[in-house]
Amino acid sequence: MDPVPGAVRPEPSRGYRWLVLAFVSLGMFGNYYVFDAMNPVGPLLEKQLGFSQSQIGLLDSAYNAAALIVLIAGGLLIDRVGTKRAMIAFGTVTALGGLIIALSPTHGRMMAGRFVLGLGAEPFIVGATTVLGRWFKGKEMGVAMAMNLSIARLGSAAADSSADWAAPLFSSWQRPLLLAAAVGAVCVVASLAYALLERSAERRFALGRSGAVDKLVPADLVRFDRSYWWVVGLCVTFYSVVFPFRRFANIFFIDAHGAAPEIAGRLNGLLPLTAMFATPLFGLLVDRYGRRALLMAVGSLLLVPTFLIMAHTRLPLELPVAMMGVSFSLIPAVMWPSVTFLVEEKRLGTAYALMTFCQQIGWAAMAWAVGRANDAFGASARNPAGYAPGMWLFASLGLFGLAFSVLLWRSEKGPRGHGLETITTRAGAAG
Repeated sequence: MDPVPGAVRPEPSRGYRWLVLAFVSLGMFGNYYVFDAMNPVGPLLEKQLGFSQSQIGLLDSAYNAAALIVLIAGGLLIDRVGTKRAMIAFGTVTALGGLIIALSPTHGRMMAGRFVLGLGAEPFIVGATTVLGRWFKGKEMGVAMAMNLSIARLGSAAADSSADWAAPLFSSWQRPLLLAAAVGAVCVVASLAYALLERSAERRFALGRSGAVDKLVPADLVRFDRSYWWVVGLCVTFYSVVFPFRRFANIFFIDAHGAAPEIAGRLNGLLPLTAMFATPLFGLLVDRYGRRALLMAVGSLLLVPTFLIMAHTRLPLELPVAMMGVSFSLIPAVMWPSVTFLVEEKRLGTAYALMTFCQQIGWAAMAWAVGRANDAFGASARNPAGYAPGMWLFASLGLFGLAFSVLLWRSEKGPRGHGLETITTRAGAAG
C-alpha cells in the first residue's frame, strides 16, 4: 500500500542502504572479474591460438574504443531511463560481452567481444556510482565508495589468481573465459536485485535525487583551469602504465623471469589485492594531512624504478610488484577526490567524464604500443631482453606523471591555488 499522500516518508534504514551497497558491489565484482579474466589467459592465447602480443594489446584497445563511445552517451541514457533500467541493461551487455569473448576462437571475434564488454562495463560503473550517490550521503559516502571499490578489486584479484585456484581449467584458453562469462552473469542478477530493492524503497522511503552522471558538455571543456589539466595529465599517464602492464604482466613474468603460470597470476593479482586494503588507508591519510600533489608525485616516482628493476635485474619480483602496489593504491586515493577541490560542484560530472575520456585514449594507445614493441624486438622466453623497450616505455610515462605532479604542486603554491595541499576536510569522489 502506498503511503498517505502528503505524508513525510522516512529515510531508508541503515540496513536497507547497506543491502543496496552489497548488491551493487556484487555487480561490480562481476564487472571487474570479466574485464581482468584475460590477464592469466594471455599466455594461452599465444600458445594455443597463435595471437601476437600486438593482437593481445588490441583486445584492450577495442574495449577502450567502446568506452570512448559510451562515456559521451551513457550518462544521457542513465538520465533518461533511470538507474534501475540502466543497471539491468548495462549489466546484461557486460555479461553478453563476456560470453562472446569466451566463444571466440579468432582474434576478430574476440575483439568484437571486448568491444561489447566495453559498451556495458564502463557505463555499468557510472551507473553504480550514481546509485551510491543517491543512497549514501555525508560521511557515509566515503565509506560506501571505499567498500564498493574494494569489492570490485576483489574481482580483479580473483581473476588474476584464477590460474592458481582454478588450475584444472587452464589446459584450454576457453575454459577460464567461460568461467568469466558465468561470473559476468552476476552483473545481471545483482542489477535485478537492486532494481527490486529500489522499486520497493520508492514506495516506502524518501530517496535522494540521483547523483551527477558523467557526461561530456563540449562548451565547458575550455573553462577548466591549469591545475585541473595537470591532474588530467597525471590520470592519463598513470592509467596508461598500470592497465596495459597488467594485461602483459603474466606473459612478462613467465617469459622474462621464468615464473610458473600460477605464480605469475598471483603476482599480478597482488596489485588489486593490495589496493583493496591500502586505498582507503591512503584516503584517510590525505584527508587528515593534505599534501595531495606531493603524495601524487611520490606515487608517480615509484613507477620509474619499478619497471627498470623488472627489466634489468634479477631481484625478486615481489619487490617491484610491491612498489607498484603502493603507487596503484596511493595515486587513485588522492587523485580522484582532488578534482573536487579544483572544479565547482555543478561541473564535476563533466570534469570526471573528460578525465576518463582522456584516460581511455592514453590506455588504448599504450596497450597497442607496448604490444608492438614486444613484437618488434622479438620479446619471448628465448629473448627476455626483447621486453626491455616496453619496460622503458612504462618507466618514461612514470617520469611524465612525476612532471605533471610537480607542475600541479607549483600551480597550487601560487596565488591562484585552491588549497589542494592544505585543506583536509571536504566530501570527495572515488574511482
